[in-house]
Amino acid sequence: MTVAVETGLWQLDAGASTVALKHKAMWGLVAAKGVFTTVSGGGEVAADGTVTGTLVLDAASIDTKNAKRDTHLRSADFFDVEKYPEITFAVHAAELGADRVVKVSGQLTVHGISRPQNFTARLSQVDADAVTLDATFTVDRNEFGITLNQLGMMGGLTAITTTLRFTRTVA
Repeated sequence: MTVAVETGLWQLDAGASTVALKHKAMWGLVAAKGVFTTVSGGGEVAADGTVTGTLVLDAASIDTKNAKRDTHLRSADFFDVEKYPEITFAVHAAELGADRVVKVSGQLTVHGISRPQNFTARLSQVDADAVTLDATFTVDRNEFGITLNQLGMMGGLTAITTTLRFTRTVA
């Protein structure tokens, strides 16, 4: 089955999208989980099939269902939202392959530091006016200057899970 995504401008449907994180804490015994409640973004599919776009997370919108932890995550120890209010991912390319697999490459900026980030997503829904991409990938927070690790309690990578729904705004 051939899948094609229509050309044009696409806007993130924030109400139908989620960006969540999970990081092992307490020496791997507990997983701290959270979601960013404020996300925005959009992109463009050009006539030649190239894809560009940006996803923006409000770093202060992190919600782990633990107010004390959320306050700490917003502090200078972690996201430092006063200085770095946004986390962004700039899409440089997205290539649709077989079985609705999408290879995404771009630039992730966290804590004022930008690094290349590549991952594989799955096109879970597509029609003329809406597409939904699901992806899970890992990020090394140390690469972004988020290095607090009291007593070695927070090692390892952070897992990011996304469901991103985009609606076509302009043909």
